[in-house]
Amino acid sequence: MKLLNLNISFEQYAGIGELNEQDQLLCNKAEQALASSYSPYSKFRVGTAIRLASGEIILGSNQENLAYPSGLCAERVALFSIGSNQPNAVIESMAITAQTDNFDITKPITSCGGCLQVMAEFERKQARPIEVIFYCLTGEILKVTSVKSLLPFSFVEDRLER
Repeated sequence: MKLLNLNISFEQYAGIGELNEQDQLLCNKAEQALASSYSPYSKFRVGTAIRLASGEIILGSNQENLAYPSGLCAERVALFSIGSNQPNAVIESMAITAQTDNFDITKPITSCGGCLQVMAEFERKQARPIEVIFYCLTGEILKVTSVKSLLPFSFVEDRLER
C-alpha cells in the first residue's frame, strides 16, 4: 500500500478590487447574470460568466423547476449554451457568484460535483486549462488555474471515444 497526497494551489483575494481588470469584468458579468436566475423555490440565485478566447463573454444563471431535480445550475446552462452554439470555442476562464435574500453569503460558493464534471469535460475537450473564479459579492474571492485542481479524479474513460 502507498499513501499518496494531493495538494492544490489557489489564489485568495480579499475583494474584487484586488483582481486584474479582465477578472473584475468577468465577476461583474457573473453578478449581472444573477438577474436572469429563475429560483422561486430556493431563492438562491447563481450567476456565471464565461470568457472565450475570442473575448466574448457568455452568461448563465440557475434555472429551477417545480419538478425537482429538473432544473439546471448556472455553470451548466452557460457551458451547454457554448457547446450547442459554439462547439469549437475555447474557454479561457469563468466566474461564479451567488446571492440570496434569505441570508448573507460571506464566503465564495463553489460548483457542485455535476458542474465540476462538466467543466472538466470542457477542459479535457479543448486540451487547455480553464481558470475558475469563485466570487463572493461581499468579500473573499478564490481563483484556480484549472478545473483539474477542483476535480482531480474526474470521470475519464478514453475507450468511450472510439
